[in-house]
Amino acid sequence: MTSTKTARIVGALFILATVVGSISALGILDPILTAPDYLVKFSENENGVIIGAILDLIGAGAFVGVAIAIFPIFKKHNENIALGYVVARSFEAVPFIVANIILLGLLTLSQEYVQAGAPEASYFLPAGTGLLAAYDWSQLIGPRILAGLAALPFNYLLYRSKLIPRFISVWGLVGAMGSIAAGFLNMFGLDPWSTVSGLLIGPHALNEMFLALWLVVKGFNSSATASESAKQT
Repeated sequence: MTSTKTARIVGALFILATVVGSISALGILDPILTAPDYLVKFSENENGVIIGAILDLIGAGAFVGVAIAIFPIFKKHNENIALGYVVARSFEAVPFIVANIILLGLLTLSQEYVQAGAPEASYFLPAGTGLLAAYDWSQLIGPRILAGLAALPFNYLLYRSKLIPRFISVWGLVGAMGSIAAGFLNMFGLDPWSTVSGLLIGPHALNEMFLALWLVVKGFNSSATASESAKQT
């Protein structure tokens, strides 16, 4: 596979992950999860919950796909770090899987809650609260902390290899550290939807979209790929 084709695949996977993740979270799941009567909303929106879970898993798979697609290029620069990036993206996918298992568990609980009726409904509320909290923790650990950690070797290798302009990879490194910081601050009580959280995670999100478009339109630096290929021969 040519480096140009690889760059476009990596860029497209970043875009896919962002688009399906946004549709799942903002368009489908958030209105249900944040509703005061969420246990009723889950049951009323069964198909939406299932579609949202599927889209979320597709997004997680796309990020793993980024690491797999770019591995043949990265390994020419540092095979150990390239392999570490694949492992990091794979670990990032685990909280996504857990979160969506919890999501489907909430759907089942909601259906039981609705069928039970008012006299028995109160027994379901603690379980719902616990599952919702577990879902929130999984979403915090995956998309913020582990995603930020995975972005560190990715941007380091991009910086070292000069496959893209270095300002993009420096931006990516700074953005990744901001995302990690936001995740840990959220764990200690900072509102994930606060202005501070937004300022910390915003650069990372913007960097990924800028990088994705750059890779699709511009591709990798041809001189950097040619130079590394010459060293391998």
